[in-house]
Amino acid sequence: MTATADMAQANDMKQTAAALVARKRLIAILTPVVLLGYFIYLFFAFDIPGLADRARMDNAAILVADSYSYKTHVTHDNRNGGLVFAIEGENKGTYPEGMTPGFVSRTGEDAVSIALEAGETAEIDGSTLRYNIPDYGTVTVSVEGRDIVLDTPDGQTPDWVSASGARVNITGEGGRAIVTRARTEVYRYSFGWELFWFTLDSPFYGKSLGKLAALAVSGDRVVEGKGNFAAMVHDFWNNAMWRHKDVIWAIFETILMAFLGTMGAALVALPLAFLAARNFTRLMSIRFAMRRFFDFVRGVDGLIWTIILSRAFGPGPMTGALAILITDTGSFGKMFSEALENVDDKQIEGVSSTGAKPMQRYRFGVIPQITPVLLSQILYYLESNTRSATVIGAITGGGIGLLLTQAIITQKDWEEVSYYIVLVILMVIAMDWFSGWLRGKLIGGSK
Repeated sequence: MTATADMAQANDMKQTAAALVARKRLIAILTPVVLLGYFIYLFFAFDIPGLADRARMDNAAILVADSYSYKTHVTHDNRNGGLVFAIEGENKGTYPEGMTPGFVSRTGEDAVSIALEAGETAEIDGSTLRYNIPDYGTVTVSVEGRDIVLDTPDGQTPDWVSASGARVNITGEGGRAIVTRARTEVYRYSFGWELFWFTLDSPFYGKSLGKLAALAVSGDRVVEGKGNFAAMVHDFWNNAMWRHKDVIWAIFETILMAFLGTMGAALVALPLAFLAARNFTRLMSIRFAMRRFFDFVRGVDGLIWTIILSRAFGPGPMTGALAILITDTGSFGKMFSEALENVDDKQIEGVSSTGAKPMQRYRFGVIPQITPVLLSQILYYLESNTRSATVIGAITGGGIGLLLTQAIITQKDWEEVSYYIVLVILMVIAMDWFSGWLRGKLIGGSK
């Protein structure tokens, strides 16, 4: 009987093992099949095949070019006459009377010849544009009354020319041209960020680094009543095109927004965390209410809080700081309460044995234990919020986020967008280094 029972038990174990192996084999087969089916669903649900049709690689190429170069606009007013030369077509970058870009030659009172890249040239003669492309010929566009007349060498409209009754757009390899009833405009791309240091009205514009260095130490003053180096700093700081003064202040606002929000959240969350920790608050109802409060404030994304607070208090950096404070209070409250629940009771008992009062027990028996966790999390969130404050600032109207949004909205200042993105990256790197250094000083160890 014993041998039969052992054999039956062995058979049961064998069947159980076989069933487990079969189930795991089935799971191993079904898992990739389910994942493959899910990815196939995503492929069609998000219309991945349609991306190729919707993609505008020509616009993407223009955007990339705008990020590391600048455009000089040569514009003719087809209604009132007159020529204007301007960097990026802005009033702040307009060449003063009698000053023209080096690639523009005047051929008449209302006519110019423009040397473009890739051997291309353009001529503006009143309301007539002639755009010459090597190995193709000259495309002529004339404004005659309310009509825009397009003439090409072969009588056909090539792919790089977009023409309608109200607008002709020519996109060559060396430049672009747009003709409407109101104006004729030719763009010439050049590498770099023009007017980054000095604007056209500055006496230091166009001078090489060597000449600027010589002027900085020279006793001959370029600007009356001001030293040359001080004048250089003044013109750079008050650059109307790149607004360096506003940008630095915006960077400061962004960091301040992140700092106030993070530190404020830590100060609010720490005392509330004691109410959520089971070893410090015996009443379950209080713990439950406090934990749900933490879930609520961190469950609503910071951007949602930003929109709500903007409607309540109006836009501004302080609104962004409050949004960060509210969101991080929930996150800090959860982390701090969990850290409090893991403290060593022996240290608290040791402090109590000296006759310490409750507040003293917390101060000398609890806080030293959780300080490394608190500081580590606070510094990490400070670094993270520096990046988040850029997005929040775009909504609340403060910090570098506002300038970045304004540059994107214009759809033409992509070199400024690149500049602001570079500054945001440098700001995050600096905060990462600073938080690592501070963490090493306060907690110990090295990053």
